[in-house]
Amino acid sequence: MIDQSEILEAANETGLNPYVIEKDYVIGWVLAGIYDHPDIRDAWVFKGGTCLKKCFFETYRFSEDLDFTLRDPAHLDEQFLSRVLAAVVEWVYQNSGINVPAEELRVEVYTNRAGITGGQARVYFRNPLQHTRNSPGRIKVDLTAHEVLVREPVRREVIHPYSDRPTDGIHALTYDFPEVFAEKTRALAERTRPRDLYDIINLYRRPEAQAAREDIRATLTEKCAFKNISVPRLDDLLPFREDVAATWVQMLDHQLPQLLSFETFWEELPNFFRWLEVKLEIQATAPVRARVGEVPIYASQSLPRMPSIPVNTMGRIRFAAANRLLVDLDYETLQGRRSSRLIEPYSLRRSSEGNVLLYGTRDDNGQVRAYRVDRIRGATVTDRTFIPRYMIELTMSGR
Repeated sequence: MIDQSEILEAANETGLNPYVIEKDYVIGWVLAGIYDHPDIRDAWVFKGGTCLKKCFFETYRFSEDLDFTLRDPAHLDEQFLSRVLAAVVEWVYQNSGINVPAEELRVEVYTNRAGITGGQARVYFRNPLQHTRNSPGRIKVDLTAHEVLVREPVRREVIHPYSDRPTDGIHALTYDFPEVFAEKTRALAERTRPRDLYDIINLYRRPEAQAAREDIRATLTEKCAFKNISVPRLDDLLPFREDVAATWVQMLDHQLPQLLSFETFWEELPNFFRWLEVKLEIQATAPVRARVGEVPIYASQSLPRMPSIPVNTMGRIRFAAANRLLVDLDYETLQGRRSSRLIEPYSLRRSSEGNVLLYGTRDDNGQVRAYRVDRIRGATVTDRTFIPRYMIELTMSGR
């Protein structure tokens, strides 16, 4: 188990509450325990916002609950769930040292008004920020078997950026990208919550979405048919604008290093639906031109630790790139002059000499610049958005 200082350092670097970081850390180990258990490792398919954060995009919003589609409806049984989850939390304690008492697990199987059976569990923990008995941390686990799996699930590595990451990593069975995107789109129509709007527009802006549009739309059509609802359209959401705006800050502020403007996301919805309905073609932007011998460094690839750079600086820059926010870069030149410059971040590359370079354009004149990462002294994510002039390679997984 990591100590408090590692969590506090990560919280300081991301600008988030330490308890958000702590929960993200514990979630990683709970996922490890779930996917180590022989009865459920191939039957519980991870999905939702936490899946996006932990298995697809490290720079995604932090999420707090675990959502699973169960391949076997018989698992929605209180005795079964109590047994396997008790084994999971015991495994977590034995392998990480995190105090997750089995006797405090809460498991419920219920039937809703529509006659659909679902399950919910609450997992309580006390370490590593030393919660008192009166205020333990809590992770909610939502379980459903009333869902259609349109596409074959995939096994993905769980992003666990902490020093106690297991040698072989943590791996989860998850929805693939088109299915998680399609289910998020359907959810936006069903409940129209701020986090669903954030997720849809964030996913739509990513390069992975452009190549997967036909799969996303086909999967969405099947998922809506299963729930006996129409494929969502822009007009279906317009009446909910004020409700979403009113809860935007409350629901998202604690999950993001920098809260983005509600209007920035809402005003992108018409383009999203036109794109989804194949009425709008996104003009692909070209990458920043590479110099001879340079190779891209993707988000899934680790960087060597550079003592001169504050921890998670690249995480902040990648977050800004994913959300199209300008970065105020604190940079020291070869001559030792230190200054700040506002940039649009685009790409990370390794030069033929072995230097790691951040490519961006200066906000003041639009000129492309390459910054040696070992000379970056800090990076502040601003609330100013930009329209990309080049392909944003910083967020691409390369997988």
